[in-house]
Amino acid sequence: MDVRTFWLAGRAATGDTELTVTNPHDGREVARHSVPTDAQVEEAVAAAHAVAKEAAALPVHVRAEALAHVSRRIAERAEEIAQLITAENGKPIVWARGEVGRAVATFRFAAEETRRWSGGVQRLDTEPAAAGRLAYVSRVPHGPVLAITPFNFPLNLVAHKVAPAIAVGAPVIVKPAPATPLSSLLLGEILAETDLPAGMFSVLPIENERASALVQDPRLPVVSFTGSAPVGYAIADQVPRKHVTLELGGNAAAVVLADADLDWAAQRIALYSNYQAGQSCIAVQRVIVERPVYDAFVERLVPAVAALVTGDPADEKTQVGPLVSEAAAARVEQWVQEAVSAGAKVLAGGTREGATVAPTVLADVPHDAKVACEEVFGPVMILQPAASIDEAYAMVNDSKYGLQAGVFTRSLDAAFRANRELEVGGVIVGDVPSYRADQMPYGGVKDSGVGREGLHSAMEDYTYEKVMVLTGLSL
Repeated sequence: MDVRTFWLAGRAATGDTELTVTNPHDGREVARHSVPTDAQVEEAVAAAHAVAKEAAALPVHVRAEALAHVSRRIAERAEEIAQLITAENGKPIVWARGEVGRAVATFRFAAEETRRWSGGVQRLDTEPAAAGRLAYVSRVPHGPVLAITPFNFPLNLVAHKVAPAIAVGAPVIVKPAPATPLSSLLLGEILAETDLPAGMFSVLPIENERASALVQDPRLPVVSFTGSAPVGYAIADQVPRKHVTLELGGNAAAVVLADADLDWAAQRIALYSNYQAGQSCIAVQRVIVERPVYDAFVERLVPAVAALVTGDPADEKTQVGPLVSEAAAARVEQWVQEAVSAGAKVLAGGTREGATVAPTVLADVPHDAKVACEEVFGPVMILQPAASIDEAYAMVNDSKYGLQAGVFTRSLDAAFRANRELEVGGVIVGDVPSYRADQMPYGGVKDSGVGREGLHSAMEDYTYEKVMVLTGLSL
């Protein structure tokens, strides 16, 4: 089997060791890739630092066309990339194709935002002392971006870091998840087809324990991390003077109020608790249902969960595939068993075969069970009745996480109240918290992180405002 190269300052390179990527479903070898040496990592950082001023000065059309090229090429190679995502991640092919389509849109949105990205002006002659003065306000990159990306969306979550960096003229170094580096390496191949200067990007598939040196390197002033809260906050603590953006975990709640369409809510919650095998920060984990419709909702939900097709992720019909590893699945199984031992009832699922956990529904879960208060990151949901809308919204907020929440209701008043009261970064009305449009601001509060992704929001996050004051003008 050929050994995949990595991307060092825009060119293909090999190191002196290799790592193997395996398929989570059947354990087969998917590919081997070369691993950068310490000297090569240093070369990548030095190149990003050296090209930073040139990158910031790149004409808008150069950056925009590079991003548009990436969007087009991903679309042209869509099926190949989807099959690669399924092979390395275990994501069912239907979801992998969806991820590829989103990455196409993400780079297209970035190209469009780049062409709109411009300075603003502000008259300052609002007081006599400032007569004849005008401020030109622009945004300038902080500098090269270190992008540390997760395994669960190995293409599109990389795109959400790479695309805005290129859009604002910031070099970017990608450190992909060790379990799923192949999609990032393929993205590097496409980026290498563009006219971006050498040093503008590198993709370095190194082991996690080697990332600390990159985090602490002063030549990488921006660290953008997606992953678990403990790791994210450890990064922030290491580099308090850097600009750190964190997209961390969640414990997403879906609220079903008494006026909701129960059939729609049950179908959406059943699917989006278990899509990506629950390995999404906004997968439905807590289902909070107003008591008057609780029994009727459960009668709809449990059969909808049982009807989901679990199996080989390469099968076109599969909706729920394996977790990223057997160890991850064993942890989820253990959390379920702990909850059951503490009094929870299993209404569906609760079993594991290898890396695959059956879609699981739990009721009567103790408040302090891990499946209730931590991020399970697996195909498990818990049901919680609420006496009223007051209690339902209070239960959503009774979490250390605050990424997104979904509220099923027909009431505009309940919707706007949710927006006012829920301590989350996004409220999805009439649907699951798992909904995300790639152009919208996306991020959380509390232990769900700081900063926002979504193209325009991330572009602002990677830059700072700079003011030039012009004097002596006839305005």
